[in-house]
This record gives sequence, structure tokens and C-alpha cells, in this order.
Amino acid sequence: MATWEVKYRRVVIASDLGAILAVVVLVGAFVANSATAGDFPQALVAMATVVTVLASLTACRAWSTAVLGQEAEEFRRLGKAVVAAAVVLAVVSLGLGLPGVRGWIFLVVPAIAVVAFPLRYILRQLLHQRRRAGRCLLPVLVAGSVDTATDLIARTRREPHNGWRVEAVCASGTSKWFGPGDIDGVPIVGHLDELADHVRRGGYRVVAITSDPYWTPLRLQRLAWQLEGTSAEMVVAPVLMEVAGPRVHVTGVLGMPLLRVSAPTFTGARRVVKEIVDRIGALLLLTVLAPILITIAAAIRVGDRGPALYRQQRVGKDGKPFTILKFRTMVVDADRRRATLLGGNEAAGPLFKMRRDPRVTPIGAVLRRFSIDELPQLVNVLRGTMSLVGPRPPLPKEVEAYGPDMLRRLLVKPGLTGLWQVSGRSDLTWDESVRLDLRYVEDWSLALDALILWKTVRAVVRGQGAY
Repeated sequence: MATWEVKYRRVVIASDLGAILAVVVLVGAFVANSATAGDFPQALVAMATVVTVLASLTACRAWSTAVLGQEAEEFRRLGKAVVAAAVVLAVVSLGLGLPGVRGWIFLVVPAIAVVAFPLRYILRQLLHQRRRAGRCLLPVLVAGSVDTATDLIARTRREPHNGWRVEAVCASGTSKWFGPGDIDGVPIVGHLDELADHVRRGGYRVVAITSDPYWTPLRLQRLAWQLEGTSAEMVVAPVLMEVAGPRVHVTGVLGMPLLRVSAPTFTGARRVVKEIVDRIGALLLLTVLAPILITIAAAIRVGDRGPALYRQQRVGKDGKPFTILKFRTMVVDADRRRATLLGGNEAAGPLFKMRRDPRVTPIGAVLRRFSIDELPQLVNVLRGTMSLVGPRPPLPKEVEAYGPDMLRRLLVKPGLTGLWQVSGRSDLTWDESVRLDLRYVEDWSLALDALILWKTVRAVVRGQGAY
């Protein structure tokens, strides 16, 4: 591992340990003095809680460098470890008949998660900030066809927070080389049959194998043997590039490594939990924000005497139409004026967007800047036609132009926020927006929903892509 990897892992472990000890001392003191403490020594319960949570974090590999700073998997493992610790404490207390442990299970352990998750997120943001500045990146050697290498290079540059920097490429001799020995500025250092020698000389941290007819199972196996003892980690990109996360599993069957891709879950217990969280979350937000929503509605009405809400037909789950609610941010006759502005459309695909749309009212510009105009959609979430997190709710004209792949967006409810919201919103191209929606449908998990909701706050404050 690189020096910065070791240091970052130590900082994360210290952060988790600090969160555990702080919560056990502060919250544990309250539990120990409560009426539910019982006669059992609470100091022993505190020690058992610390040991159990630490053991659970280790067992769930929540400190693995492979997941630290990477997507939702880091938080999924952290959450899994906290839940496992609570279950272990519950089983042990039930077996030993210790009623005084209940406060530690239902108060202290959840409090550890409440503290640990934000600390992990802050550390991740500091890491991502360094990566965007060109530091804390892993040197990568790509080996495959020129087309797949070009795609991987573009992805790493578009998303530097993932921590990869492609420094060299080994391409097959049958591929068509672009430019004088380089791909988008990355040098082609040799052919695929020279890969192992270049890895030994170059000191690369990751060897990314991309699709190419050259790669047979025997050649991949030999390459893995040749890379043993080097600093390089061999990563093989599967054909299913957009399927990842909890749906992908590697198992051994009949002596062969097989990549199992489980079906996306559209029903079951996790979906029930999502429905409950949606309804309760929407109800709580509407209750808390009610004074603000009423004030905004009154300001819109006073502005030009028009209606405060804008209603529009959208397409929901399974293609069922519904009426979406928004605060009106444009003049009353905005729809009629659209035809005269088509020449200034800055959006791709069937969407219509202008950075400086003359139809937007002064109040509407502020509402759009911070996505406040979307808040009435909490009513849609409460009614069950939308979710807090999901694909962008499409217009009927968009759905009419959908191909078979894009129709998969309709397998789940559209969301008040989603990957498109935290990835640039209106600054995204049409293809990028579709790709993100499909990725959400394929890789959905409760951990991913939690991460998107967390990132939405930052995206709204920054206002990037909101116009």
C-alpha cells in the first residue's frame, strides 16, 4: 500500500475508535444512571460494547483499504457492523438474562452510528478534495483494447475522487492505435504480451484489465501468477460495466471463478423499509417545513397574483401518469412562450433548459438556485407516487421516445432526488442523465439511498447545475 493509504486507514480507525469511546463515555453514563440499568455492573457492559463494536467492524472489513473512500460500500459495511454489534449484544444479554443491557443496545449503539457516519463522511470529503487536486491517487496501468482503454481513461478523469490515475496503457497489436503512441495523452508503453515486464519496471499500484480478444482465461491466470510479489493489484473489468455493488458476487463453481449477477430487487423487505422511510420522512419534512412552505407560497402569490403551485403531468412507476407539484418559478404563460425560445435550448435530448430563461421570475430564480421549488413534491412522496430517492421523473414526451433500455427507469418510483441530483443536475448531458438513472435502478440499496440523501444537502447548498 502507498504511504497515504496506510495513514488514511489509521486516521479512519482512530476516528471510529474515538467515536465509540466518546459515545460509550457520554451516552453510556446516562444509560448507566437510568432506571433500566439493572444490578449488573455497567462498567463491564461498557467494555463489552466497545469490544463487540470493534470486533464487528473488523469482521465486516469496514477498515479495508479497498472500500475506504469508495462509493456506498464503505458506509454499507459500517452500517452492517453496527447492526451486527447490536444483534450480538442482544443475543448475549438475552442468553444471560441481563435486562440492563437494553439501553446500550437501543441507545448507545445507534448513537455510535450517528457519530461515526458523519466523521467517515468528513474524512472522505478531505480525501476526495486531495484527489481532485491530483494527490492521493493510485498509478494505474490499463491493459486491453484501445476503445476500452479510452473509456476507462475518460471515466477516471471525469471522476478523480475514485482515486485512479491512468499513467500507461498496454494495447493489443490488433487494435487501431490513436495518435503517435498515446491515448488521450496517456502513453502506450507496449503490447499486452509485455504487460508483466512493464508492471515490474513501472511500480504501478493497479493493473486494470479491460475487454480484448487477447485475454483468454489461461492468459489471465498466468498474468495473475506473474504479478505475484509485485505492488500491483490486478483488477478485471467485467463486460457488465454498469452493474456493480451488492448485485455482483464472485463464487467458485466446478473449480471455475464465476461472476454472479443477482437480479435487481423491486420487491421484498428492503422495499417495504424504503416505502416506510419515504412516507414517514415526507410527513416529518412537511410538518417541519410547513411555515417556510406557506411563506414561499404567499410570496409567489404576491409577486404576480398567479398560482403558487405548478402542476405538470409526469410518468411514474410502471408507466402510470401522475401530477407532479412544484412551486411556480416562471410567469403564468410560460408554456405558451416556450415555442419562441426553442432556438436557445441548451439541454440535450427531449429536455428544454436555458441558463438564463427570460420566463423565470425573480423569486423563481432564488427557488431554483437552491432547489426549493421541488419541496412540494414531498406531497407526491406522501401520496406514494414518488420516492425520496429515485430516477428523475420523466415527461410523457420523453417516455414516448424511450428504447427498451431506458424503459427500465420506470421499474421504480421517480425520486425527489437521485444520482442525477448529486452529479450535476442540468449540467449533465442527456446520455449521462440516463446512465445515472439506469445505474440507480440496477444497483439500488438502502445504503445508496442514504448516501444520496446525504449528498443532496451539499448539492443544494452549492447550487451546481440548478437553473
